[in-house]
Amino acid sequence: MKSIKTTSSSVSLIVGTLGMILYFPVWWYSLGFFRFVKRIFYFWREQAYLLAVLVWIKNIFVPMYGQGDFVGRLISFLVRFVQIIVRTIILFFWLVMCLVLIAFWLVLPILIILATIIQLS
Repeated sequence: MKSIKTTSSSVSLIVGTLGMILYFPVWWYSLGFFRFVKRIFYFWREQAYLLAVLVWIKNIFVPMYGQGDFVGRLISFLVRFVQIIVRTIILFFWLVMCLVLIAFWLVLPILIILATIIQLS
């Protein structure tokens, strides 16, 4: 009786493990990929919120520190304009990094298989 349970458990373990190994590529390129892209999108959206480029654009003509004279308005405009440019460049950098990570996610299993084949040959 004991050997039948052990054999049954062993077969079940082997079949389950093989099933997970065969299902992994399907998960990686479907559900896993969509979850990863969702997390990347949330990360990028948080960076856009932290950089607040739209807030700077909205307030570009509002004088800083209540300086309503011409020089105060000019300095405020120039400072905000530079801030908008720098923050947009940073946000674009994060967008590029997110796209690189997504591409890396898609290519990683292929690279691992190729590296394994090279190491075995």
